[in-house]
Amino acid sequence: MKMIIGGAFQGKHAFAERTCGIHEGWADGLSCTLEDIYTCRGIRHFHEYVKMLIREDRDPAAFVQELAEKNPDIVLVVNEIGYGVVPMDKFDRKYRETVGRICEQLAARSEEVYRVVCGIGTRIK
Repeated sequence: MKMIIGGAFQGKHAFAERTCGIHEGWADGLSCTLEDIYTCRGIRHFHEYVKMLIREDRDPAAFVQELAEKNPDIVLVVNEIGYGVVPMDKFDRKYRETVGRICEQLAARSEEVYRVVCGIGTRIK
């Protein structure tokens, strides 16, 4: 497993394609199914898939375990959403915290983790 993290519109997906050599086989967290995640080579907008898990009241910890078992070679591209002002909305605060905790668990399991700023990636693990 590999993770590519960074702010919105920082070139994470292009960096992931170049660095990991994956040009096809991407799923999109905005619209993919669970089966897509278990069979794809990489997923963009992973944070949006986490949002859907929360809305459907599914267990994120169980998802992390299943993802690691069923697709251990996946590349995850995810926005860092935990910086800045804490949201006033209760759901947004839960979403922010859940994404952070899931990414922490997945980063611990990942072979490589990169942070991308302005299209430039820095390996942090």
